[in-house]
Amino acid sequence: MTSANQLFKSLALATFAAAVVSACSSTDKPAGPPVAKVDNVVDTHWGVTVQDPYRYMEDVDDPYVREWFEGQAGYAAGVLDSLPQADELFERIQQLDQGKPFTTHSVRRLANGDMFFMRRNADENIAKLYHQPAGATEARLLVDPESMAEDGEQHYSLEVFMPSWDGKYLAYGMAQGGSEETTYRVMDMASGDLVGEPISNIETAYNRPQWALDGSGYYYSRRRDLPADAPATEIYKKTVVRYHALGGEAAKDPVIAGYGLSTKLPLAEADFPSIVITPGSDHAVLKVKHGDSNEISIYTAPVNTLRSGDVPWQQVCSASDLVVDFAVAGSDIYMLTAEGAPRFKLVKTGLSQPDLASAAEVIPAGELVLDSIYAAADALYIDAKNDGVGILLQVDSDDRVKRLQAPGDGAAFVSSVSPQVPGILAYTVGWTTGGARYSYDPADDSFTDTGMIPKGEFDNLPGYVSHEVLVPGHDGEKIPLSIIHKKGLKLDGSNPTIVYGYGSYGISMDVRFSAVRLAWLERGGVYAIAHVRGGGEYGQAWHYAGRMQNKPNTWKDLIASAEYLVEKGYTSPEHMAPMGGSAGGILVGRSITERPDLFGAAVAQVGMLDAIRAETTTNGVPNIKEFGTVTEQSGFDGLYAMSAYHHVKPGVEYPAVLLTHGFNDRRVNPWMSGKMAAQLQASGSEKPVLLRVDFGSGHGIGSTRAQVLKEAADIYSFLFWQLGG
Repeated sequence: MTSANQLFKSLALATFAAAVVSACSSTDKPAGPPVAKVDNVVDTHWGVTVQDPYRYMEDVDDPYVREWFEGQAGYAAGVLDSLPQADELFERIQQLDQGKPFTTHSVRRLANGDMFFMRRNADENIAKLYHQPAGATEARLLVDPESMAEDGEQHYSLEVFMPSWDGKYLAYGMAQGGSEETTYRVMDMASGDLVGEPISNIETAYNRPQWALDGSGYYYSRRRDLPADAPATEIYKKTVVRYHALGGEAAKDPVIAGYGLSTKLPLAEADFPSIVITPGSDHAVLKVKHGDSNEISIYTAPVNTLRSGDVPWQQVCSASDLVVDFAVAGSDIYMLTAEGAPRFKLVKTGLSQPDLASAAEVIPAGELVLDSIYAAADALYIDAKNDGVGILLQVDSDDRVKRLQAPGDGAAFVSSVSPQVPGILAYTVGWTTGGARYSYDPADDSFTDTGMIPKGEFDNLPGYVSHEVLVPGHDGEKIPLSIIHKKGLKLDGSNPTIVYGYGSYGISMDVRFSAVRLAWLERGGVYAIAHVRGGGEYGQAWHYAGRMQNKPNTWKDLIASAEYLVEKGYTSPEHMAPMGGSAGGILVGRSITERPDLFGAAVAQVGMLDAIRAETTTNGVPNIKEFGTVTEQSGFDGLYAMSAYHHVKPGVEYPAVLLTHGFNDRRVNPWMSGKMAAQLQASGSEKPVLLRVDFGSGHGIGSTRAQVLKEAADIYSFLFWQLGG
């Protein structure tokens, strides 16, 4: 297995080593990265002139653009690999990561007692799929992605899997190079043989294969086959639900639901439909994601009509009903809705004659934030938050609600649930203590450690603390801030500090332990998580306060959090860096362009940095629901405000910046980071701007462990170099 050091150092030597000299301190002057040519494109939106000097980078297949990216990657790798702490940090991060003998995730349990799960041993590069039959003490390996790549090929990863309800078959999806471009295969569990032909162009972001109750086949969501020269904006349009009968010809799989198929289903082009089958219910549910919006539409029909050719769909709710999640229990559907409930409430209606207007209220609106709902064989289980900390709720068959007392004093989350099995698997964790997976038995209201996440060597090290504070924002709103550091930290303003944030899609920065993060903390670093608006920490209202035209609240909340850390002596501007990834690139980019004086460095991972051009990309059309569109004046105003690329000004002294991106990224195109790097490098700012590119990864989903750890080492090395420590 090629090590991460070998992987990235060979890339550096092969592409741009000649341009790199030693970069052992912030005063050294390494040779610069390749200079990007300027070929300005000028657009006018709603009377506003928008300059785009690096528009040509959007064609990443152009030989000049590819060579420029390779040059940037080689230069960045040469600088990062030569930093004083680089090798030591990478070795330490590997050691910390291998503190557990193994870890598991994505557990699925069946009525017969069988269990399927992903497992990665400490010395392995990518997780593998295992099957543990009922009563067995050992699991057998089913799918090994590491064995699939031929010499010279990029690695494979398992994106999704689902056993049939009787455990006789397994559907699973593979993708290559972190691209998330998934192909389904089916395995006969008795023989281990593959059944039928693979099915490509699978949509896995919002669904997984759903087996028919009799195991004869499965429902799946698939994108269209398009010509190679089709516009990128067409790729995520007109997704359909099909049914594949085992042994059948995939090209003839009937379409069950999709755009323009039925007047009973008024779907839009950018909608993502998917089928949900629940044992114990004679009704199927069609979930419709409207792009990346959290608010869904739901339709239902009897399971035995799905392949009739004329499915009698009934609508349960539309996006305007503000439903974000649901679970089916027998003849009823339970839904989490924000209608009249900014932190969500739980309601229930029947599936045979759904009537949301008269739905029964099971959990009324209150202080608890209701995040997700799941159906087990005995009851419903809910992930909720109380003062930002995850808790577990149970709703029994009589709709009585109780809080489960999970072990420990940290956060608790549902880890695995099956409609065929009573109880749940729960995961508990703290900011400074490692997690464990427990089996909850509803018969005696007890939790038992499953041993599936063994205690690691570094899971519960003494000497680390976390604090929760509320920081006044620019408009008086109180912003939650989690601060993690070593005990006895001197509040003298000298501590290197990361302020991490995200702030999009209503996604919360929940309590999470990271052994790798100890490599930052043990060297005196402070790690702060700003729970900015746009996230889900306080429900839908918190989310809406940081999206579209309200997006400035996200980076202003991070700025307020940074100012608090300075005020209290944790750090000072020259020792502090904002960090975020994907949509979190917005708050990083706009934090440093609005307040360049407040930070000594910044890190944006696969960042959305050119918001104006986002909707021209594959993933741009679905994201209009979250960020807006330039075709509307208010949408353009919001996008322009959040577009960091368009706020870089010449002559401004910006912090040192590290931009990281996987070249196979289809969620946020790599040219986003490319254009931002070129703009910053041309601004005249004295501090380094590095564009770290991994040509064998994408958005981070499906990356190997070597890739993840090397990136973490590079980030920490860069930040210690720039911030001290």
